[in-house]
Amino acid sequence: FYIGEWRDGKANGQGKFVHLNGSVYEGNWKDNLQDGEGTETFPDGSIYKGHYCHGEKKGKGCFTWKNGASYKGDFDSNQINGVGVYTFNDKRKYTGEWKNNKMNGHGKFEWPDGRVYIGQYKEDKKDGEGEYEWPDGRKYKGFWKDGKQHGEGQFYIVKKKMWKKGICNNGKRIKWIDEFS
Repeated sequence: FYIGEWRDGKANGQGKFVHLNGSVYEGNWKDNLQDGEGTETFPDGSIYKGHYCHGEKKGKGCFTWKNGASYKGDFDSNQINGVGVYTFNDKRKYTGEWKNNKMNGHGKFEWPDGRVYIGQYKEDKKDGEGEYEWPDGRKYKGFWKDGKQHGEGQFYIVKKKMWKKGICNNGKRIKWIDEFS
């Protein structure tokens, strides 16, 4: 049911709509569609606050899931699309580009234990060029495929305080090429 402003026999202006599934939307309406700023609360306790256009999440918004995970950034066609920050319920965080609800493009992924990856993603996996750093100072700069080190890369060896070039295949280093400092 809808409670709010009407114009020309349609929901227009501020209003509240309670869906049969228990979801509640409060915000702006245009021609019976969510349009402008609004808040949608879902039956499981998840909440979206942000912009709508023609009945879909589009533009800037913030979605908070019941489990504590959240996303703040761009939406398009009801999906995470564009640039934004996703914080997982275990405190991992991804800041970067998204396409169709997946990490896609350039981004930075941070773990609570201090690990950091900065580089390219494709379909939620590290893919392309990127740099991974461990809390103990080890580093890998190079290529990734399907979430694993793949191809040529440089490894920083902490104990020797030097860089070494190597080749990786499907996440495993298969040979060293040379050393340089």
